[in-house]
Amino acid sequence: MDLKQLEYMVQIAKEKNITKAAEKLFITQSALNQQLLKLEKELGSPLFYRSRTNWHLTEVGEIYIATAKEILRLKKETYNRISDLINMKNTHLSIGLTPERGISMFASVYPEFHKLHPNVTVEPVELSVKEQEAMINRRELDVGFLTLSDDMQKNDNVYTSILKEDIIVAIPSSHPLASSGSMYGDSLKDIDLALLKEDNFVLICKGSTIREAINPSFQDAGFSPKILFETKSCRTLIYMVRNNLCCTILPEHYVINSKDVVYFSLPQKPQLRVVAMYKKGGYLSKPTEDFITLASDYWSKLKKEQNHVQNKD
Repeated sequence: MDLKQLEYMVQIAKEKNITKAAEKLFITQSALNQQLLKLEKELGSPLFYRSRTNWHLTEVGEIYIATAKEILRLKKETYNRISDLINMKNTHLSIGLTPERGISMFASVYPEFHKLHPNVTVEPVELSVKEQEAMINRRELDVGFLTLSDDMQKNDNVYTSILKEDIIVAIPSSHPLASSGSMYGDSLKDIDLALLKEDNFVLICKGSTIREAINPSFQDAGFSPKILFETKSCRTLIYMVRNNLCCTILPEHYVINSKDVVYFSLPQKPQLRVVAMYKKGGYLSKPTEDFITLASDYWSKLKKEQNHVQNKD
């Protein structure tokens, strides 16, 4: 099989239009059509049902395109592996990190990673979740570490689950409802969020994946929160609660041991996942795989330490 021809046919199948496919391939429509007709003659069967606005695959076309995609994937992986082998002495690894917890993880695991791969140049980039997704789709990042709920995951990426965590409510210990709550390390009790509808909240910024995971809890409680301000920092949220200024909802990772803060769980038990994300069909180099493993070990250790505190007598 001609690999260039495979790429041509896959592009036609993707665009469902030979004119658009030719534009993406930077060849003339006539040249692309000649390639298609030549292949169909060789196979003895058409690959596409043609219409003016939409081409779709025949049964033979389905078989051909599925095989073509696999061959092209293997070609790319082979080239990447060879490139890895040749360039291992001077490899570059770009890593997307969310602010706060992502940077904390990187600072903790980098020393061990550097021991494993002293010649790998690592570029840590602080980005929002959506910025990471965009850069990974453009293949400008090798891997991203981010926080998502399950329904935020997209089919064109691979997500390696690292950590699952609850979303919890934090209120000042001076609040009238504080006596029903739990201190740091204790088992959490549910709270009816509607009981806080008259309270002020400080929340993570709109548009963030954490905020998108939090919003349904307010909708279920039947009210819109009174928001003092929004911030990009979850640590700011908890410090504002500690200073008796507001209530908040945040991932359990950010709880602090303070006599000034009381915690509750939500009845719906909303959760977030910390994941490693990379482009589907992309090849993971050994350094990338090792970094994901080290990050997983880091968060697993943190989770165990948190559980140990919660299970203490």
